[in-house]
Amino acid sequence: MLRQEAVQRASALGAALCTSLERGAIAALLRRGHASQAAPAPAEAPQLPPFDYTPPPYTGPPKEEVLALRKKFLNPAIFHHFKQPVMIVDGKMQYLFDETGRRYLDAFGGIVTVSVGHCHPEVNAAVIEQTQRLQHTTSIYLHHQIAEYAAELAAKMPGNLKNVYFVNSGSEANDMAMMMARLYTGAHDIITLRNAYHGLSEATMGLLGQHTWKFPVPQGAGVHHALNPNPYRGVFGNDGPAYARDVADLISAATPGRVAGFIHETVQGVGGAVPLADGYLPAVYKTVREAGGVCIADEVQTGFGRTGSAYWGFQNQGVVPDIVTMAKGIGNGLPLAAVVTTPEIAQVLASRLHFNTYGGNPVSCAAGRAVLRVVENEGLQQNCADVGGHLLLKLRALQAKHSIIGDVRGMGLMVGVELVKDRDTKEPAVHETAVVFERCKDLGLLLGKGGLYGNVFRVKPPMCWTHADVDFLAAVLDQALSEL
Repeated sequence: MLRQEAVQRASALGAALCTSLERGAIAALLRRGHASQAAPAPAEAPQLPPFDYTPPPYTGPPKEEVLALRKKFLNPAIFHHFKQPVMIVDGKMQYLFDETGRRYLDAFGGIVTVSVGHCHPEVNAAVIEQTQRLQHTTSIYLHHQIAEYAAELAAKMPGNLKNVYFVNSGSEANDMAMMMARLYTGAHDIITLRNAYHGLSEATMGLLGQHTWKFPVPQGAGVHHALNPNPYRGVFGNDGPAYARDVADLISAATPGRVAGFIHETVQGVGGAVPLADGYLPAVYKTVREAGGVCIADEVQTGFGRTGSAYWGFQNQGVVPDIVTMAKGIGNGLPLAAVVTTPEIAQVLASRLHFNTYGGNPVSCAAGRAVLRVVENEGLQQNCADVGGHLLLKLRALQAKHSIIGDVRGMGLMVGVELVKDRDTKEPAVHETAVVFERCKDLGLLLGKGGLYGNVFRVKPPMCWTHADVDFLAAVLDQALSEL
């Protein structure tokens, strides 16, 4: 009788306090009549690679107070990752540190914004030097930083893409690109893609191909969303020209037959690191230009060597756009963006007064110039190719081990890992993704998450990652998936 009461008490305690995995383990033990037997020891957590940096002690308010201030004074639309949010107070190259000094491997780069590394010494030095001389003036005065930076950036562009307009964000850049396309062509209709993300201004929201980011306000006048050339989920698989034929049909059916332009990411970022189907861009560029439109490449996430195989993402499909937009990694975290186009298209803005107060800020331009130097001098494009290749090998090995991984895709250090409940139906594993996402954080790995269903891990770290960092990511992800 005493043994039976003990078993009943243990069962009640397990149901009330343990996780589902623990409850299953205890139930099995009880069935065997060994309720007092200890559960198996958890797997040893993977260890971060050695790194010679210790952040200074944090002296600000505690995390709980910071969270309370956010909730009280920041707009409720501003969300944080993780159920128990991480407070980041220090960063160095590919690593971040919380208020306790704990180190994390950054696999998301401030949402694909930190390109050459957190607090890179050359970028920091350029920013500090310029800040000490002149923090801000505007383009109504001459300043060497904006002029020299424009020349250096134009030198990185193919063809006749030689005219630069600096702004502050990717949304601003894409907004301007849309206006320039409409002014230059005299047409209004713009083609974009389902699953696309090009910003959250009222104009660029109309380009979005995901309902989760759209507010119920008037938007998208003249914007048409073509089939997404997604090799994993798309209706035509990896047949790029088939998707391009859909664009031709869309132009003939839903527009006056003439369009202002077509805008695309080369690898869809927020959409879950989705590369465009092979052969898509050459075919669709031809179709759009035959309809009088210009082609706009959104390089906000794919630029500056991140794909490894090319400096700009569009070069991976052998095309030259008419307008290129860029932001995020262009300034390694400073507010900086640009629209680069041909002198002929650029001329349309000169028909009226047009001005951007902060565009071309001397400090931001000094940072942008330093980023160009670091990418070149440290061989970061080649590093993306090398380390990114190792990353894909490791992730595909995990895919062979864990059936929940439906797809591993991307190029360089812009990679997506999509979790599904069933590889045949491709049903998104939304809950499981959230669980693994949290567990990876607990183990010291900060991932991104995206896709329409939130079931894709976005691996887009600072471009200074090493093989050892990849090995740590693989070990953490393996453990978190195994614990499912």
